Amino acid sequence: MATVPCASGNSCQVDGYHPPLISGLPDDIALLCLARIPRRYHNILRCVSKRWKSLLANEEFQSCRQKHYLQESWVYAICRDNNGRTSYYVFDPNSTRRCWTCLQGVPPQCLKREGMSFETTGTKLFVLGGCSWHEDATDDVYFYDASTNAWGKATSMPTARCYFLSAVLGNKLYVANGAGMSSTPWQTWEMYDSHSDFWTKSQDRLPTDIQKLIPMNGKVHTIHELSLNVFHRGMLGPPLGDDGDGVAPNFSLCCHSPTVLVGRDLYMLDQSSGAKLMLWQQGTQEWTTVGRLSPWLVKPPCQLTAYGRTIVIVGKGLSTTAIDVDRAARVQGMTVSSYSLPELDPNLSVISCKTITL
Repeated sequence: MATVPCASGNSCQVDGYHPPLISGLPDDIALLCLARIPRRYHNILRCVSKRWKSLLANEEFQSCRQKHYLQESWVYAICRDNNGRTSYYVFDPNSTRRCWTCLQGVPPQCLKREGMSFETTGTKLFVLGGCSWHEDATDDVYFYDASTNAWGKATSMPTARCYFLSAVLGNKLYVANGAGMSSTPWQTWEMYDSHSDFWTKSQDRLPTDIQKLIPMNGKVHTIHELSLNVFHRGMLGPPLGDDGDGVAPNFSLCCHSPTVLVGRDLYMLDQSSGAKLMLWQQGTQEWTTVGRLSPWLVKPPCQLTAYGRTIVIVGKGLSTTAIDVDRAARVQGMTVSSYSLPELDPNLSVISCKTITL
């Protein structure tokens, strides 16, 4: 119960009273003001008051930034060093001083395990499963919430997994196959709803030769490998599975190459002979070359992520380059980068990179 001034000039006690977000301003106007503050200052805003901290984690704040085209995308990279230790980095592409910084407060379990999967949905980066020399496969699910700048633990997977496949379609996160606590590989898949924090387990069995999941056109494509370097077509499922509705065999060339969706277009980074950005052509059912990347800018092996119409390529040591796909489509030959970051630590290998927009 709080004491506030009354019209009579006396003090009145009001249940559930909240002080204004900004003194002298209605909360709706204060919200518009705070929503315009760049994301790099949000950690400072959280320190001002408990109400500001709560506001920044509120969907109303995120919706306001989205409505007024104020959202910003940050890039997150998960790396492993030569000693097998995992680390998490982030950088702000909108800053004039772009540089990778280490994420703090990571749960110890997310630092020492191998075979984990990483996905983002909404404002959260999920770290799923994994195992170690001293620990069998786990069903743990941890997350970093960019809207609160804090780590938490979500509902565990129905099945303990390591070295498994994952993909995100809408607000649903899919995990498939991988290894468990026995030598027999899993042939199952499960779906996680990030809004309800609830897992659904499928009874359908999957082939053991699935190498990759690609969410595209409202379905999750499964990319298969029959034997070493011999592929068959990517299959479509409802949304996961082998229902015989396939695409061209050429699609499976992305089996061991990083891919990323930009709008409805699928891009692949071919690293077999230098680094070459490729685009999947739905009409002709083939991969076409967008352009080659300078070996001075990107150091394979690389991972891909994207925000807006920009693809971010993160290579060994966190060497980073960004490609505007519309600009790249107009220039033939060597692809010109929008910006690049030099190698940070040669001992780091990037195992995944993602973006979170808020």
